[in-house]
Amino acid sequence: MSERDRSDGEAFVRAADEALRGAYDPPMSLDEYVDRVLANPVAAASGARYVLAAIESEGTREVRERGERLERYRFFDDPFNDGEHAVLGNTAALNAFVDDLRAAAAGRGNDESIVWIDGPTATGKSEFKRCLVNGLREFSKTEAGRRYTVEWNVTGAGGGIGGGGAGAASLSYGDGGDAAAWYRSPVQAHPLSVFPEDVRESIADAVDEDAYPIAADVDLDPFSREAYDHLESAYRDEGRRDLFSAITDRDHLRVTSYVIDVGEGIGVLHAEDDGTPKERLVGSWMGGMLRELDSRGRKNPQAFSYDGVLSQGNGVATVVEDASQHADLLRRLLNVPDERRVKLDKGIGMDLDTQLIVISNPDLDAELDRHADREGADPLKALKRRLTRHEFRYLTNRRLEAELLRREVGGVRGVPTVDGVDETEGEPGGGTDERGEGPARDPDDPERDPADEPGAAALTIDVRDDDGTVTERELAPHAVGAAALYAVVTRLDAEDLPADLGLIEKAELYETGEIRREAADGDDERLTIDDVDVGDGDGRNGIPVTYTRDVVADLLGADADRSHPELPVERVVTPTDVLDAMAEGLSAAPLFSRSEVAEFESRKAPVAERVRERQRADVIDAALAEATVSEETVAEYVEHVYAWDADEPVETERGPEEPDALAMKVFETETLGRFDEDDYYGTDPTREVAEFRRERVIRALTRFAWRNRGDEFSVEDVDLREIPELREVLDANDLADLKRRFPELDPAEWADPPADTETARVKAATVDRLVDRGYSPASAELTSRAVMRDARDEWADLAADGGDGARRRGGRDGNGGDVAWD
Repeated sequence: MSERDRSDGEAFVRAADEALRGAYDPPMSLDEYVDRVLANPVAAASGARYVLAAIESEGTREVRERGERLERYRFFDDPFNDGEHAVLGNTAALNAFVDDLRAAAAGRGNDESIVWIDGPTATGKSEFKRCLVNGLREFSKTEAGRRYTVEWNVTGAGGGIGGGGAGAASLSYGDGGDAAAWYRSPVQAHPLSVFPEDVRESIADAVDEDAYPIAADVDLDPFSREAYDHLESAYRDEGRRDLFSAITDRDHLRVTSYVIDVGEGIGVLHAEDDGTPKERLVGSWMGGMLRELDSRGRKNPQAFSYDGVLSQGNGVATVVEDASQHADLLRRLLNVPDERRVKLDKGIGMDLDTQLIVISNPDLDAELDRHADREGADPLKALKRRLTRHEFRYLTNRRLEAELLRREVGGVRGVPTVDGVDETEGEPGGGTDERGEGPARDPDDPERDPADEPGAAALTIDVRDDDGTVTERELAPHAVGAAALYAVVTRLDAEDLPADLGLIEKAELYETGEIRREAADGDDERLTIDDVDVGDGDGRNGIPVTYTRDVVADLLGADADRSHPELPVERVVTPTDVLDAMAEGLSAAPLFSRSEVAEFESRKAPVAERVRERQRADVIDAALAEATVSEETVAEYVEHVYAWDADEPVETERGPEEPDALAMKVFETETLGRFDEDDYYGTDPTREVAEFRRERVIRALTRFAWRNRGDEFSVEDVDLREIPELREVLDANDLADLKRRFPELDPAEWADPPADTETARVKAATVDRLVDRGYSPASAELTSRAVMRDARDEWADLAADGGDGARRRGGRDGNGGDVAWD
């Protein structure tokens, strides 16, 4: 049958065959397994070492959190599953967790501790567990990450196992037995545990000394011991001299790989799981099997369920979720990391090799501190000493929060990279984008990838109405960013702020590591995170993403109270809609106290102001797009000024030429709007112009050259945005520019401009450009209306030439800052 004749169903089956074929190794003999271990020690790694290997296998990337650069393990971005359960933020806590694994894998004492992941609700703790499970599962399917255990078959060796009535039934588990069946160790026993202890130690010594210690100190589990003892007894009675070889012959023992998952290498104890402590931790005895096996008065390990969390997690990791619901078990776990052994019953013990991880909300803190007033007599003191705590907090990076909200509202959007450090930072004019996949994009580039601008980009959602119809609704540009910024601002501690620093600026410091402000002398000053003494309280309280998600979902579920004759504006959720709904819903949410409601409501105003600034920038930039000055034009001006000051020629395609005095004059009067004809003697600058060139342009160049001393300096190397006046030309247009360019425009008529007027023409072009930059026609209409409505009073105070009588273009950005916040 040809490929064309095969059905779609057969194609899917073949794809499944291929996926499974690559996930497993064929069964192998014990000696073949030892050879594998000597070549790749991870094949016999301890649980902690295996988890560490899986995490390290994906490498690292650089991120910025709380204003600092950190190396982040890509494993926690869930790359195997396209970011489905990525852990956003909390990189410092994740790195500390990895450090614990590294210490435990090396046997440096942390192998006796229990990792405790703590934090308030909706901080990513559950995603951490899912990401861990996903990553370990996929790593175990790779050649480097294969995980192995043993299978037994006692056919042909003696008269059966268990004595009494077992007869020829052979090894058994569950209902009855099959003399020809292979039975896998129910607790994923390490294959090396089959060897005698001294041989295991020799194998460990033979492993590369630079590798972490392998799991050579774990004995066979009780189920496997039952098979081993039966085979040993049978072949010893036959007088075999090669007893171990007979026991481990391929007819009786084989080493098989398995795919790690919950129940096989990973144990997860959920909040709703019940039963006695032993049942939850190890498993239970099956009465029917005990009677069937008739083990002559002793309990046969074949009749044990091995379905407790430690049994399931043996070999890799054990997770206790919502630990406060299982507080009675925590004290029983005390000796597990130390002795690495649990009891099935009196006289029947089982060695364990598992990394213990406890996940909880802050209520476990209260549970552990119940007896704190008893100090040395505190019965939980030993447990608290065993727990190594890593605190997950709410995100304080607005871009990360915006990405998280997009995921919560619109579904998974791939492996996150928005927390990455831009490789062009500190390298003007070059570098690649955050993904390392191409040139770094200008934040105002209309073709920028929305995934790199999670707060600014619009988000469209298909919503099913009550009658079953599906309606497309839009979160307008900046709506996600507004919600994210508001949530972040509520999580910041205001008490540790310097008097001249606001919460918005603090959030910006956490996101970018620095901010630029106008100093008292009029110059730009750069404030970095290292310059500000912030406390350690940020991220412990605030609005969680789940609250924001529910608010946004409610807004998307109904039409807004507005209309337009042609555009579906009622289906657009604006940034103002989101902020108002978030603030208005606080008092009705049981999650927040009265004092928190009052505090959070008070923090909405500066967020709303920042969002209005970003919307104004979008609209004015779109209106003035054709009048925007190119970076090449600004660079040419800088080069001529630098040559003028040094009394040197300018290098051109035609050779050295004198600096163009007329070109500099035109740039300063028309582009900068800084001077007029009276400030020049023909084309020669007056003292005021010359001082501007030296103090405001050349001085900035000198500062840049000093910071980059040691390198060959050239004007071409300068980041033109280092010079405040030029940065405004490149980065920002303001209302004065708009009036100078379109003096007949009337913001009061913007909502419904008369035909054939300048207002109508400017509006049509502005809306078209906004649509090209990610807005829908409806959201462009709403946003431009809001901006022009706010601008009406200010517009009347502007002179027809674009000046305002009190300010020239050389001042601060009229749109509220230097950084494009979305």
